[in-house]
Amino acid sequence: MIELLFLMVERLGIIVMLAFLLTRLPFFRNLISLRQLNRKQEWTAILFFGVFGIIGTYSGFVFNVDTFTVERWGFLVTPDEAVANFRVIGVAIAGLLGGYRVGIGAGLIAGIHRLLLGGYTALSCGIATILTGFFTGYFSKKGENISYSKAFLLTACAEALQMLLILLLSRPLDKAILLVENIAIPMILANGVGAVLFMIIIKSVINSEEKLGASQAQHALKIADKTLVHLRNGLNETSAENVCEILYRKMNPFAVSITDDTKILAHIGAGSDHHKKGAPIQTQATKNAIQNGEVVIASEKDIRCINENCPLHAVILAPLKLHGKNIGIIKFYYHSEKEIRLSTKELVTGLSILLSNQLETAEANRALALAKEAEINALQAQINPHFLFNTLNTISSLIRINPKNARKLLLSLSQFLRHNVSSTIGTETTIEQELSHVKTYLNIEEMRFSHRLKIAYDVDHDILHEKISPLTLQPILENSIKHGLRNKNRGGYIKLKIKDRGDYVFVSVADNGEGMSNERLKIVGTKVVSSNSGTGMALYNVNRRLTIMFGNASELHIKSKKQEGTEVSFTVPKKVK
Repeated sequence: MIELLFLMVERLGIIVMLAFLLTRLPFFRNLISLRQLNRKQEWTAILFFGVFGIIGTYSGFVFNVDTFTVERWGFLVTPDEAVANFRVIGVAIAGLLGGYRVGIGAGLIAGIHRLLLGGYTALSCGIATILTGFFTGYFSKKGENISYSKAFLLTACAEALQMLLILLLSRPLDKAILLVENIAIPMILANGVGAVLFMIIIKSVINSEEKLGASQAQHALKIADKTLVHLRNGLNETSAENVCEILYRKMNPFAVSITDDTKILAHIGAGSDHHKKGAPIQTQATKNAIQNGEVVIASEKDIRCINENCPLHAVILAPLKLHGKNIGIIKFYYHSEKEIRLSTKELVTGLSILLSNQLETAEANRALALAKEAEINALQAQINPHFLFNTLNTISSLIRINPKNARKLLLSLSQFLRHNVSSTIGTETTIEQELSHVKTYLNIEEMRFSHRLKIAYDVDHDILHEKISPLTLQPILENSIKHGLRNKNRGGYIKLKIKDRGDYVFVSVADNGEGMSNERLKIVGTKVVSSNSGTGMALYNVNRRLTIMFGNASELHIKSKKQEGTEVSFTVPKKVK
């Protein structure tokens, strides 16, 4: 038994080395980063881990209980022999990472192979392998951070189950008993340790991906910060050329180009003599990218010559969008697809979103400049720039200590800004859209003040289609956080209530902040008053827009007590059916 244990621990090094090599494959790195697998990805994972289970069988030792001899490799098994192996590692990891369907699928592949390999334990080991996939998959949760102890215990229990099935199903019984006595402990320990080592390798891959993601997010933010000043005036030949120069320096392709939906706006790098400003778009790949609006990698003729026999080069095409419409393309040129890593494509995808957001911001600024309603101008002006700066600072800090939360916060900020931009155009929106906007805002604030702030919602979902003035709830909520809860180090609480009241929709925002004096309560929302704690501009603007749009019945009602909190409420009439 001791000799077999030493042999298996020695052979385990080969399995771990193979696992390490497999995790270097792009497929596997993508697989472990996905929270939910589609049907094709599940089949690929089943095949991957099933083959790994077969390798675990062949890398085992053929054991003969009659002669107590051990063959170094398990390629051939006679009717009197069994295999001490590492098959359960691949199947157990399949169940832990992919769930019971992936686990059972991998178990079927490895189990049927073991059944066909022969030996008096073929049936029991084959069945045990299939059950291992179901067993580990049953106790796994997709997206859960699997601990090393859980990986060891589940794999060891699966191996113990196999020993039990050998005793129940394998005959002759005396051989089965003798076999289990000699191989049970070595296999349980070796496979349990092997699963732990496999999880260590997987977590190292995940950590490296998160570090890369954080680095890419930081790089994208730095580039977007450089391009912002140029895209303030929208997408034109001048701004496109300036952006191309920045991207060319920061991304290191051999050329960068920006087009609108019909012509080239700018081209920096090799081939500039053949890609002049104003020239029409000629390549089909660019036309398809503008139409489809997705980041793609394509091949085009070498841009430095115009001969039909020119070699091909690789190009990443990323769309530029404005209000959901594809208005242009950024093109990054490389000598071959081998130069384009997955991280490069992800960085380009992020830049495409950020630059599109900048264009929408520029469009909103132009719309704002042309707006004739003073109330809309006042409302937009009160959006606090310090909120943006503080959020960006939080993202910058999280990039180092929690890249996952940094990406979530960046996505929430992008959605928040996109909604702010789109809200400058219309005079009304649905409660559902407004609620989605404030949830994005509150997600940001909860992440920034996780120890200080909790949010509760009480919403009747059958009235979410009703109309409300855009940017009504967010200024009220911001006012509660900025003023009401500013001195609370912990225990801050806000409740947002949206209820059906027959012909009206009742909305209230209540906090447990410091409240306000009776003197200030009388004037808040009715006028702008300068003070050390603020001007009241936010509530004044919201109140003005509500009364203009829905009448005096929709004006703000404010209740407040010092050191107890504040509630701001209003009603809006339902639309006539």
